[in-house]
Amino acid sequence: MPVSAVLPALACPVADAYARLAEVFPSLAVRRLAEDAEHPSGPGWVRASELAGGGAALAEFLAWDEEQVLRDYGQPARADVLAGFGFHRYAWPACLLVTVPWFLHRRVPRVPAADVSFQRTLGRMTVRVREFACLPGDPAAALPGARVVPDEEALRAEVRAAVAEHLEPVLEGFAPRMRRGRRALWGMVTDEIVEGLWYVGHLLGEERRAMAELALLLPGSAAAKPYVGTAGFRELTGPAGESLPTRDRASCCFFYTLRPEDTCVTCPRTCDEDRVRRLTTAA
Repeated sequence: MPVSAVLPALACPVADAYARLAEVFPSLAVRRLAEDAEHPSGPGWVRASELAGGGAALAEFLAWDEEQVLRDYGQPARADVLAGFGFHRYAWPACLLVTVPWFLHRRVPRVPAADVSFQRTLGRMTVRVREFACLPGDPAAALPGARVVPDEEALRAEVRAAVAEHLEPVLEGFAPRMRRGRRALWGMVTDEIVEGLWYVGHLLGEERRAMAELALLLPGSAAAKPYVGTAGFRELTGPAGESLPTRDRASCCFFYTLRPEDTCVTCPRTCDEDRVRRLTTAA
């Protein structure tokens, strides 16, 4: 399994971003796959293109979710709920492959499904980056595969396009099992983009900047299609007058079908009073 080490920034334009991600979030380690290296294989490894195929590889991937639900909740989940859990557990880290280099260094890698592999239990991903977008003046603009775009809005369009390029075929693989319409499926992708970078931004000590960047990335306009709605951030007020950032999800994970009394803090089903209580308790 000849996976290259993380390369210096001038050799790999996204290496520093992935290294920084691993520092603040050790549960996920991303390694660049050398051009001539094969994808890793063995127990637990799956290529994104295999998940997109929707066959045996996807069934094996979802078997992990089925076992986890039975073990942790003592009851089976509906097939569509399991598929939603499985998609979330892949898409959340997959979005970070694009959004973290953009957030940290204003570089947007293209990561087609064929160029990404995932080992969920170890929290490992490999990615082959052949092309990336950057802004004028970036030293990485001289590297092979660089595409210079004129401004920040053009770079945001590259983020949206790169995530869609990667996840659209994966969605096609999961979609028959999830039994949701196209709008609901892309609502799920919208949530994965926002909640992943929001969380990592918090770990980096830059939560507010992450929120501001995501609001610009997903403004809810026609230009942001196929994504659904806005980043959805809003502010609540805590018992001591403190500001508590929250958001309203564009989709539902259906966790309430297992635990009706326990909804996500960003779920539209969760009232503001409950959100304030849970956010202040967590703090």
